[in-house]
Amino acid sequence: MKHRRHRFLAATALLSLLCVPLVGPRGEAADKLPTQLSDRAFWQMITDFSEPGGVFRSDNLVSNETTYQEVIPDLAKRSSPDGAYIGVGPDQNFTYIAALRPRIAFIIDIRRQNLVQHLLFKAIIEMSNDRAEFLSRLFSRPRPNGLERSAGPAVLFDAYSRVPVNETLFNKNVKEVENRLVKRHGFPLTADDLRSLEYVYSAFNSEGPELRYSFPRMSVGANWFPTYAQLMMATDLAGLNHSYMANEQNFRVLRDFERRNLLIPIVGDFGGSKAIRAVGRYLMEHGATANYVYTSNVEQYLFQSDAWEHYYANIAALPLNERSTFIRAYFDSGFLYPPGIITRDLHSVQLLDPIFSLLNAVRAHEVRTYNDLVGRSR
Repeated sequence: MKHRRHRFLAATALLSLLCVPLVGPRGEAADKLPTQLSDRAFWQMITDFSEPGGVFRSDNLVSNETTYQEVIPDLAKRSSPDGAYIGVGPDQNFTYIAALRPRIAFIIDIRRQNLVQHLLFKAIIEMSNDRAEFLSRLFSRPRPNGLERSAGPAVLFDAYSRVPVNETLFNKNVKEVENRLVKRHGFPLTADDLRSLEYVYSAFNSEGPELRYSFPRMSVGANWFPTYAQLMMATDLAGLNHSYMANEQNFRVLRDFERRNLLIPIVGDFGGSKAIRAVGRYLMEHGATANYVYTSNVEQYLFQSDAWEHYYANIAALPLNERSTFIRAYFDSGFLYPPGIITRDLHSVQLLDPIFSLLNAVRAHEVRTYNDLVGRSR
């Protein structure tokens, strides 16, 4: 009976997808989006839009996608003036936001720890006058002498790689971050949230620029994941670095975005019933468009059950236009395939897919497996 009910719900989700008109807002779209959210409104959206937290096999404190910047030049051509950004995971989203300049951004992740990590970054970014100060706070290591604001990422990370861990500074920084979030912003973080924040912060403190995706729960293959420094020094195919650490201008764009409370982290399951649809209702009410949906490789997990049908029904409920684009990561080698087997050749490919086109393919039953999905992306 339970299996039959599950199949009925999946069929209902797919039917709702077939019935949704795939059109976006028109007219006075951008004027209705706020240029800044109050702390109260920011936290209320987190509370109202979030679902109960779930688990993932890794802490995922930094990305493992080395090619995430390669699609940015193409994505910039698809920008919409009323556009919103929806993403998943940690700080790779910052680079997309700094490069693509959406009007508002929502980060939806099944792990509450990801929400806490974004709040940690928010506090550190808001308090930092430049990139060197940001890294000093992030790693809780004294700022090396002689670092200029114009220093490139390689110079910054090389300098901090030679600064030892400083426990006294770490303890001081933890308190400053907590005070900024709880006392200045008024965010009612729970005791579990604060423990999670200290845990995440301690990882950046202990590993510094060498922190990797696998820390600290996955020891197998840890050395072939890219480091935080390597991810910040990655480039597009023309050799241009778009990361939020590439230069002071990119960092200031991100800092201004965070200070205006326009990056809202939410706890949610892409295949769930609440988070994406809540974001969609908000965007619709404010005349905005879901311009970019960065999925990482979440869809790979959704296709392991019928959750993908619920997910695409959720996406179809978003306000979309012809520029709305999926950004997905595909690991063409070195991933968990076959299940439980890890190779040493990790390689990601960033793929773009027009959302209208994908949803039409789903409606036409042209997409039934993850391989179908990857095969149509480019």
